[in-house]
Amino acid sequence: MKDKSYIWISFIVLIFGIWVMPKVIKKFEKADLMTMGKAPHFELINQDEKVINNESYAGKVYVLEFFFAKCPTICPIMNMNMLKLQDAFYGNMKFGIASISIDPVNDTPAALKEHAKELGVKNPYWNMMTGEGEYIYDVAKKFNLYTGVNPEAAGGFEHSGLFALIDKEGNIRCRVDEHGNPILYYDGTDDKAVEWLKEDIKLLLDE
Repeated sequence: MKDKSYIWISFIVLIFGIWVMPKVIKKFEKADLMTMGKAPHFELINQDEKVINNESYAGKVYVLEFFFAKCPTICPIMNMNMLKLQDAFYGNMKFGIASISIDPVNDTPAALKEHAKELGVKNPYWNMMTGEGEYIYDVAKKFNLYTGVNPEAAGGFEHSGLFALIDKEGNIRCRVDEHGNPILYYDGTDDKAVEWLKEDIKLLLDE
């Protein structure tokens, strides 16, 4: 009887090793997303007049965008999609959002605080940031995200509607397209791209 019990126990342990352990190990591996290098350094002032930089997001997965509060075109769509991300990961202190204004003259910390209140910002790590204009445009350039002053554009500025996904170690991460090429950034105005972003944030949070 003891021999039979030993055989059954050994069999169960073997099955556990084959089916369960790989899944446990997989959780601690890197997510199946491309690593595009370190996110460029930034240091700005948020809506609470606190200095915020990359280190403020250390150990967190976060999404970064360039926007401005009075934008009449794509920003309202981007705002709604950021709110969807906030709601999807509400209560998770490992998730944050970095919104950098390209209109620092009007988007003072006080103005951004009011804008955050109007939007319904609840995540304590959703920083709406401002600073010197040329510095902000230089940071955007380093991210390879288009921003610029254009008096003829609606609102007086132009900018990309893309979201950057950054992991806990400060790396820009992304998925690949159907041809195996990295998408680099996620379209913040596209519902499907935002759903991809949700999925990929979950992967990075589990790393």
